[in-house]
Amino acid sequence: MKKLNWQIVFGLSLLLLSAILYLVHYAIFRNTHYIFNYLIGHIAFLPIHVLLVTLVIHQLLKIREKRSMLNKMNMVIGAFFSEVGTKLLNSFPDFDLHYDEIRKNLIITKDWSDTEFSDARNRLKGYDYKIESQKGDLDSLKNFLIDKRDFLLGLLKNPILLEHESFTDLLWAVFHLTEELAHRSDVKQLSGADYAHLSGDIKRAYVLLISEWLAYMKHLKDNYPYLFSLAKRTNPFDPNASVGVQ
Repeated sequence: MKKLNWQIVFGLSLLLLSAILYLVHYAIFRNTHYIFNYLIGHIAFLPIHVLLVTLVIHQLLKIREKRSMLNKMNMVIGAFFSEVGTKLLNSFPDFDLHYDEIRKNLIITKDWSDTEFSDARNRLKGYDYKIESQKGDLDSLKNFLIDKRDFLLGLLKNPILLEHESFTDLLWAVFHLTEELAHRSDVKQLSGADYAHLSGDIKRAYVLLISEWLAYMKHLKDNYPYLFSLAKRTNPFDPNASVGVQ
């Protein structure tokens, strides 16, 4: 309310100042024709002024703001993959019965085009994920995720990620898996139904993680070649990947 009152006072003050200046102009030159001619000309230009400000300049500022937000968002996503995502991409395949089928489609090179990224994304949609929670090291996965729980919570609280629905879904899937594992004291002694339930939780996180990783790799290739170079050399899907520059 105080802000609104301040704006009203400020607006009235500007109108009063304008009226005073017009009176001073009249007192000096005694030319009402010029005053009204000049005033009507400015009023006639107002719609064009509004058009330029609201549609053109506003849109340019909006595009710039969106671009800045996307950069910040991808910085957060990069932090996720550095702390959690890449490690999970190395761990989840241990639970994947058909891992070799998906791995060969994700050997990304510096020569990949937008079309190749799009083709890889489409192949992922048709991939038959066969996850078996008893096949991999659940205990190690549990310890790792519990250790990263505070980091995941911090990301979920980040307002920037509210604009990135698919990545937020990934965070929730990973955090849910963390909670499921944390509430089981001994993941080596579970019922068949329990293992089946965990298989579903791992699959949910695994599917979203690969999709976001692929999008993130494309972002790095398009915008940060030096970061893309490191990500390519540490590609968890490439058995020949080596951090050393060849």
